[in-house]
Amino acid sequence: MRYKIQRSLAGSAALIYLCPAVVLCLVNPCGAQTAYPMLMSLRPVAVQVGQTAEVEVKSRYSMFGAYQVLVSGDGVAGEVAPLENKQDDPAKKPNIEKLKVKFTAAADALPGVRDIRLATPQGVSTVGQLVVVSDPLIVESGKNNDTPPQAQQVALPAAICGAIEKNEDVDFFRLQAAAGQSVAFLVRCARLEDRIHDLQTHADPIITLRTAAGATLAASDNTSYHADPVLAYKFEQAGEYLLEIRDVRYQGNQYWEYCIEAGSRPLVELTYPLAVQAGVGAQLEPLGWLMPSGAKVAFPPPKRLGQGLSPLSLAGEPTNPVPLIVADQPLAAESEAANDTADAAQQVVAPAGINGRIVREGDVDCFAFEAKKGEAFSLEVVARRARSALDSHLRVLDSKGKQLVLNDDLRLGKRGSADSWIENWTAPADGRYVAEVRDVNLRGGTDFPYFLKIERSQPYFELYLDTDKTQLGPGGYGAIFVRVERKNGFTGEVQLDIEGVPPCCMNAYCGRILEGKGQDGCIVLEAASDAAPSVAEVVVTGRGKHQLPSGEMLELTATAVPYQETYQPGGGRGHWPVEMHTVAVTESADIRGITLSTYDVSLKPGESQKIEVTIDRSPGFTANVTLDMLMRHLNSTFANTLPLGVTLNDKDAKSLLAGSATQGYLTLTAAKDATPVEKQQAVVVAHVALNFVMKWSYASRPVTVSVAPK
Repeated sequence: MRYKIQRSLAGSAALIYLCPAVVLCLVNPCGAQTAYPMLMSLRPVAVQVGQTAEVEVKSRYSMFGAYQVLVSGDGVAGEVAPLENKQDDPAKKPNIEKLKVKFTAAADALPGVRDIRLATPQGVSTVGQLVVVSDPLIVESGKNNDTPPQAQQVALPAAICGAIEKNEDVDFFRLQAAAGQSVAFLVRCARLEDRIHDLQTHADPIITLRTAAGATLAASDNTSYHADPVLAYKFEQAGEYLLEIRDVRYQGNQYWEYCIEAGSRPLVELTYPLAVQAGVGAQLEPLGWLMPSGAKVAFPPPKRLGQGLSPLSLAGEPTNPVPLIVADQPLAAESEAANDTADAAQQVVAPAGINGRIVREGDVDCFAFEAKKGEAFSLEVVARRARSALDSHLRVLDSKGKQLVLNDDLRLGKRGSADSWIENWTAPADGRYVAEVRDVNLRGGTDFPYFLKIERSQPYFELYLDTDKTQLGPGGYGAIFVRVERKNGFTGEVQLDIEGVPPCCMNAYCGRILEGKGQDGCIVLEAASDAAPSVAEVVVTGRGKHQLPSGEMLELTATAVPYQETYQPGGGRGHWPVEMHTVAVTESADIRGITLSTYDVSLKPGESQKIEVTIDRSPGFTANVTLDMLMRHLNSTFANTLPLGVTLNDKDAKSLLAGSATQGYLTLTAAKDATPVEKQQAVVVAHVALNFVMKWSYASRPVTVSVAPK
């Protein structure tokens, strides 16, 4: 399917031009001339609501010519500070790996972490993270604060920003406290490094509170679900105290930035119950630190379904945003009666959403429901994803307490979770069944709430993008690879769509994911030959149909989740979900075009066909180029849009173009039992390595592949 794209720039962020035409940077260990910037850190890593902060952004590969800042969510904007080219040769553009950006947070901006990236003529950057805080920033000074006598003075409340920037780095801060004052210290450090593309060792911070003389009062290493510590302490005596932060292993790295939010107001981590019902207000118990006894928070009737962050109202003051689930199924609360065994299980009626809590060590919660033979059910525990301390363990038992199925950890796309999920379990007979929830290590407490969903299974699908950005030059093409995960009996075809493409992309060729065992599809974008550098956030969706046994046809849709690729120890290619997929039109890059001998491949079962490939190298570009029709790294395939039974014959191919070589070929082979298909969209890509994992993937025009019936 081909869509003509005609969109205006209305509503997009203003472009900030620093200079006229910018030539490509010439920095790359692999010999490539063009590389998009890869963000490594922000210093300071935070901005206060209602204020502007000047942040130094560090990257690998040049950010020269950066003209736009993209920030996820609402209420935060960024502007690149102008650069002055002081080089003797004005035509030679500098390699800028440090850049000043001014971030402004509106007074009503939601505190928390935002994804940010920069657009440059060389391409859009990888994702960095910025923390929006409520209190004034205190930035670690350039002076040495590694010992107690050199501790930097801070006034509370504050958001203390610094870095554990070298081995054995220890940062000290001096603060004043009143007698009886309680202070909570929330650290963000390790969590800010998840999306950094090439930071193979992450910080593991520990904070320690000391007397002015250095005696230890309290320390905190990890919380129950991440490596960043939280510490709450009540000072018995007025006076001076020291706050120390370091890596627990005494390691350091110039990119290990941290933000410590320190203050005396309540710090809400989550609530009990975790879920509320759409359109219904609720009174919730806040869980966290420095909570008043018997505190309740009011939540107005919510409008949107799903899970997200929401500020609550505590004693008339807004809290920090907390995760809250807005459910559309009937809600039930765990009763006060004992429900630790199958015999004593609390009766519920499916579909149901149950708010419960593992209140003590060894606590087990059981819920009974009725099912008919052949009925399929999905049972899901949401706990750790909502910041609960619970590491859930979920079982379905029969009426006699015999285990029928269990799940400990679930997987969503490419990421795992400590939550549990049993999907599409089928009742073997009419009768009473029991859902049992406990902590996998039999722990418990007030901060162990959960939300258990028991529903009849419905077919659906999820979509994931590899990767989080698509780059294409004037007159060139860029490919977005989309993977489907089908659930609960859905096997159908998925048609792909895209919204928000830049106006200078004149065509978007939206492919499909084939029914049955088809996993992947692609969307190919085409830029106008006179396109200027521009950038836009896009949304990829999919639609499919599923026929129920009753004959009813379900219309199914899904929105794709973008993943940023990351460089893992040993050269592995990891992924992390991000807030946005960004399309960037760049200046002319290393490969100006890819020409094929054919764009329409028709195969009979058992037949092969060669595709001649010619690349147009930019002058002076002599780095290796790898041709492919799949997204591959080492021994793993991350996307394959070819029809079932059609493979690339790697033994009959010239896929490595070294030096100044411009011509190669690929061969497609249809197996004798290949599934017949009409015009499945695929694409030829030319990979240029930027480091061992990250690549710049240039694309051809779409290729259609057909397989004739036997």
